[in-house]
Amino acid sequence: MPGKQNPMKDVVNSLIVAAVSQRLSLRGFVFSLMTLLLFAGCGALKNGRSWGQDAVFPGDLKNISRAAHNALFDLQTLIPAAGALIFVLDDFDGEVSDWATDHNPIFGSDENAQDASDVLRNVLLAESFVTALSTPSGNDPKKWAYAKSKGLGVELAALGTTLGTTALLKATTGRERPDESDNNSFPSGHSSASFSAATLANRNLDSIRLPKKVKRPLQVGNLILATSVAWARVEGGKHFPSDVLAGAALGHFITAFIHDAFLGLTAEDRFGFVIISLDGGAAAQLSFHF
Repeated sequence: MPGKQNPMKDVVNSLIVAAVSQRLSLRGFVFSLMTLLLFAGCGALKNGRSWGQDAVFPGDLKNISRAAHNALFDLQTLIPAAGALIFVLDDFDGEVSDWATDHNPIFGSDENAQDASDVLRNVLLAESFVTALSTPSGNDPKKWAYAKSKGLGVELAALGTTLGTTALLKATTGRERPDESDNNSFPSGHSSASFSAATLANRNLDSIRLPKKVKRPLQVGNLILATSVAWARVEGGKHFPSDVLAGAALGHFITAFIHDAFLGLTAEDRFGFVIISLDGGAAAQLSFHF
């Protein structure tokens, strides 16, 4: 009997083949996104300030502490970090890695998976830059350029710190890759870069005046793209699951912290923990903001 069809695999494979063959090129994607600049990038944020205007200076120690707290307890940090710990138990890491490279359930082959991880990572990096340009930074060209340069400087610092920390951990841990090509397996650089870029793009989208029914799907889509990059590294035999999960947690944590601490946007608690007193006891309340 013929094997059971997997529609999702067919769709993903079609997209990957198109990307690899350049029918869906990075250049075309960037060009399409650049049309946002015709309608965004001017004006002001809801508080009347320009995006990037208050970046870096003046600093606020309270905001830095708040940003570190929110980034650490964000579900996008906690879930992959916990997942990485689970996968290192009982060689679960190796078993899933072997299964992924033997079956190639999504991308069809190791080569397709490796190509897809490069293409999708670059798409996210391009989107993070385009969305930063599309944030409202005023109508005066000189002030716009100054605010943008400050804001982009913070975002580049977030991405650069993520990549630098990843490289340092790779050199320190010296974990061998599943395909035994070198000892740079932990953590995954593709994953940390992709989740860093997705975090930046999603933060930028928060500042762009778009309807929620448009904004939320875009933000969820960015997380799906970053997750696809991570899985492609596993399926391509370049990383164990714990490598990409650690990279995801690292990329989001560092990027969210630096962005929220130094970009000078309105402070917002993304994580809350409250003890509520009750008759005969107490209750704990956790809250997360996406």
